[in-house]
Amino acid sequence: MAGIVIAAVVIIGIILFFTMFSPFGAKTGDTVSVYYTGTLDNGTVFDSNMNGTPLSFTLGQGMLITGFEDAVKGMSAGDQKTVRIPVEKAYGPYRADLVHEMSRSIFPANETPVIGQMYTFKRTGSNTINRFTVLNYNSSMVTIDENHLLSGQNLTFTIQLVSVSKGTAS
Repeated sequence: MAGIVIAAVVIIGIILFFTMFSPFGAKTGDTVSVYYTGTLDNGTVFDSNMNGTPLSFTLGQGMLITGFEDAVKGMSAGDQKTVRIPVEKAYGPYRADLVHEMSRSIFPANETPVIGQMYTFKRTGSNTINRFTVLNYNSSMVTIDENHLLSGQNLTFTIQLVSVSKGTAS
């Protein structure tokens, strides 16, 4: 009986090892293509490409949220999984310090801001591009929110790995 238990533990260990460290699974430096559906905790779908073109990216380049990249690592072509990504590995917590009151002059004189609308602007000096949502405005001031729309949210993704192209780091 003990021999059967030991054999079962060894087999489970081998399966777990190859699931987590498979030489065939996606690794940092590999270019992968995935289909995905992202949902919020309440079940609302916020994004999906299931009926479109697979998303292609190289693991480890930081082009996607950390939790999504972590979920894809180790997957092989044809694998599908559902993962819950906590706020910290998604878009981070909602930050009140990213809500600002600014002069209405950030908009052209002939443009009326739309509450709830997302805008893009280029910061002078740093040459960075920022996105913000208008929360409120009056004749002289506008209140903007620079938080990502999904900040403060846990996210759940169903991910299907379509292909893996091995990178030089693999």
